[in-house]
Amino acid sequence: MTIKLSNTENVQKFFQEASGFNNDLGSQRMKKLVNRILIDTVKIIEDLEVTTEEFWKAVDYLNRLGARQEAGLLVAGLGLEHYLDLLLDAQDEQAGLTGGTPRTIEGPLYVAGAPMSEGETRMDDGTDPGTVMFLQGQVFDVDGKPVAGAVVDLWHANTNGTYSYFDTTQSEFNLRRRIVTDAEGRYRARSIVPSGYGCPPDGPTQELLNLLGRHGNRPAHIHFFISAPGYRHLTTQINLSGDEYLWDDFAYATRDGLVGDIRFVDDAAAAKARGVEGRFAELDFNFQLAPALTPEQEAIRDRVRALSN
Repeated sequence: MTIKLSNTENVQKFFQEASGFNNDLGSQRMKKLVNRILIDTVKIIEDLEVTTEEFWKAVDYLNRLGARQEAGLLVAGLGLEHYLDLLLDAQDEQAGLTGGTPRTIEGPLYVAGAPMSEGETRMDDGTDPGTVMFLQGQVFDVDGKPVAGAVVDLWHANTNGTYSYFDTTQSEFNLRRRIVTDAEGRYRARSIVPSGYGCPPDGPTQELLNLLGRHGNRPAHIHFFISAPGYRHLTTQINLSGDEYLWDDFAYATRDGLVGDIRFVDDAAAAKARGVEGRFAELDFNFQLAPALTPEQEAIRDRVRALSN
């Protein structure tokens, strides 16, 4: 029979001391979080009879995860990032906050400070031989009125499934741009069709997924931050239609309303009119921004969060 000590007074006091409750320094919030993590961890050790060997294997795994900078991949792959979206959706619903384009995960590959353009931009540096993609759409409010001056911050992978900054072979801010919508809320971008990608096969994330019998692949997708004064910031992405992993995304980011219907065009006259040669792609996608919360809504949301905790 497993010996259980986690609920004993001595162990509770011990972990309170380890969490810093016996001093007036530091962060009270961090003390509370660490104490809960410690208590829940030892309960797992007790309940699942974790061996010393398994414990140190876990410590080694965390070391390797950090060394490979894959923590962001792991939290996505285990569904934790998607769970945050589900939690926020539930909190919004309970507080009576509805409308707007669905949110979905940010992922770990955003880089701030991309070049800013008015209305339209070119995202690629011309070195990738991928299919040219013309992306356009409008940003509306929940009543269907165009939102002028919204900032559409978007980024995506190249045809190798890698991102600039993290892939040092790409130029700075390649396939990363910010576009300010015009008077009709429109944004336009010329880019290349991105590829999906998988977790590094020799990395710790895929190592764990293998033990779970799961793949680590993502469909082709485009990330977005959209913001405007008076509206709630939107973090979302669109996954591209026709991809093998469209509804089998290891990061659980595909949601109803977030599938981009990409169209491939082989007409030479249409290509000439677009100023390109050969096959190209078109993708139209509109967004709806929900209004910023009123003070009363903020208060309701805070109460909902407190109740959920």
